[in-house]
Amino acid sequence: MTNHPTMISLSVAPGRVLRGKHALKEGIEYILKLGQRPLIIGGEHSLALSQLQVLVDRLGGALRDQPELEIAQISYTPDCCETSLDRLIQATSAHQADLIIGIGGGKCLDTAKLVAYRCQLPIVTIPTTGATCAAWTALSNIYSESGAFLYDVSLAQCPDLLILDYGIIATAPSRMLVAGIGDAIAKWYEASVSSGHSSQTLLIAAVQQARVLRDILFQKSAIAIAQPGGADWQEVVDATVLLAGVIGGLGGAQCRTVAAHAVHNGLTHLPGSHHALHGEKVAYGILVQLRLQEILQGDQLAATARAQLLDFYTEIGLPKTLADLGLSEITISQLHHAATLACQADSDLHRLPFAVVPEQLVAAMVSTTIIERMAEVERVNDR
Repeated sequence: MTNHPTMISLSVAPGRVLRGKHALKEGIEYILKLGQRPLIIGGEHSLALSQLQVLVDRLGGALRDQPELEIAQISYTPDCCETSLDRLIQATSAHQADLIIGIGGGKCLDTAKLVAYRCQLPIVTIPTTGATCAAWTALSNIYSESGAFLYDVSLAQCPDLLILDYGIIATAPSRMLVAGIGDAIAKWYEASVSSGHSSQTLLIAAVQQARVLRDILFQKSAIAIAQPGGADWQEVVDATVLLAGVIGGLGGAQCRTVAAHAVHNGLTHLPGSHHALHGEKVAYGILVQLRLQEILQGDQLAATARAQLLDFYTEIGLPKTLADLGLSEITISQLHHAATLACQADSDLHRLPFAVVPEQLVAAMVSTTIIERMAEVERVNDR
């Protein structure tokens, strides 16, 4: 009996992606192929969207001749946590659902995907913002009821159908897309560190796609934010929701997240950071990761990259300091608590090519903030 290399399973892409200004209206026929007793999971805001009522009306019209078939809606709140999941799974059973439709932001879609996975049902994801690539990925992040990151769950496959409706995305505040830019651009800084040395074909492809993603965001983000709904805006939405997902699908777990996301995960345990969006905390985490590379490896290219990012963050409005995240009053003890969680044995932070302990992470977080404050003073004086 011969030994075979360990099999690697990749969930690269959804079964189908529909994108356009009226993609939701056009997607009804594809939804009906997946199920006829859908349970729609959303947040309080997304369940109130007029576009969702269009979906419900059109589905209802299609099912009107079959009175035993019907649609149900339910809110996923308060968070993508185990208590919410238990409640939603019970609702799925009570409705005898044969399809889950998630419509909302990242936590909503993570919840819907995991409900579908546990109930062995097909899943349709309909993002309402450009803030994350959750609509694409075969992954769900689980939080506590108070919003602290606990762990992630790898799913069997990407969603069966992703509907990216630019008309829906355009209704979200611009801050959401800015946060999505922060989350997406991290792909380059994390993938290049964890997998940039790899000779594996798909990892090479993932890293190079991450570089392309970074370049698109550098070139088009400012215009996209200034001209919502325009051609560049659509390209940036595609980048944050779709291309970011492609990179994680091709590269797998080892190419998906490193220190920037680990810093995010640690910060979620500080209540003062909860008003900051996922991508905003990740964006700050990129600066911290680059500072670690500079401090612990003497990497001057990392210092140059951090300076470039700081200019970019200033241009589009991403946070650069702990104060920008609402943590101006944080103590070293609290920061050490977050750093300890970010440095746990199973943390993505350890995909860095060097060891990091909590004290070093705290130093990087504090010095990143101090350096930017000093730079801001210099900018003010120069004026």
